[in-house]
This record gives sequence, C-alpha cells and structure tokens, in this order.
Amino acid sequence: MPLKMTIDELHAFLKEVFPQVKDDFVIEALSADEITVRLKVSDKHLRPGGTVSGPSMFGLADVCFYLITMANIGPKALTVTTNCSIDFMRKPEPRDMIAKARLLKLGKALAVGDVMLYSDGMDKPVAHANVTYSIPPRDEFVR
Repeated sequence: MPLKMTIDELHAFLKEVFPQVKDDFVIEALSADEITVRLKVSDKHLRPGGTVSGPSMFGLADVCFYLITMANIGPKALTVTTNCSIDFMRKPEPRDMIAKARLLKLGKALAVGDVMLYSDGMDKPVAHANVTYSIPPRDEFVR
C-alpha cells in the first residue's frame, strides 16, 4: 500500500498539531513499514547524571510510532496511543537519540509495532518499546 504522507507532509503535520515539540524531532527515513526519527537532545531532555531522561525517550518512541501510523493512514490527529510498554536497557549518552519504528500490523482500528531507541553513534539499543495506537472511525477523522 502506498504511503499517504511524505516526510515533508509529516513535518508540516507535526508542526500544526504539536507545535510545542515540532523543533525536537527530525524524520530521517521513511518507508511503508519503517521510520527513523531523531530527537534533537538539549538540556531540557537531560536528567541528573548526564543522561537522557526516561520521559524524553518515551516521548521519542511515542512520536516515532505516531508518525509511521500517520504516514500510512493520513493526517488523522485523533489517532491515540492505547498502549506503550518500554524497556530501558542501557544508559543513553547525552546526545541526540535515534528511534527506528516498525509497523507490524495496520488494521482498521489498531496499529501495532515496536520502536528501538539508540544514542546517536551507538550500535546497541538503549531502549525498546512495544506500541499500539487506536485509529478513530472514519466519521471521527478531524484535523
């Protein structure tokens, strides 16, 4: 199935519906079932001890999967997270983080997948998330 949104359209959509975080994320790659998103880490993302905070990593995983879902269904702002479970496996470095999401199943009501998170330049993941999104019925599609 062809994508319904391009990288540029996804960036514009993020700017429109989530202006408070639009400058934090950059989409680096996109295909029908995978996306790579960078979190531009700044001081606001760090916690004591010089590491990226758990809430910042969770946000990256959530936004990354939201974007791969939007790319496949179109700009449906009311699509929401129904489940996200994250395992923190290693201490992330205080630098940009890279998320790689896979869309494992896209149905009429749910999108299911996972997200691997990496500190930029590291081969081993620092966290792994399993994510499920609820897709609103057609008549509830509102921007």
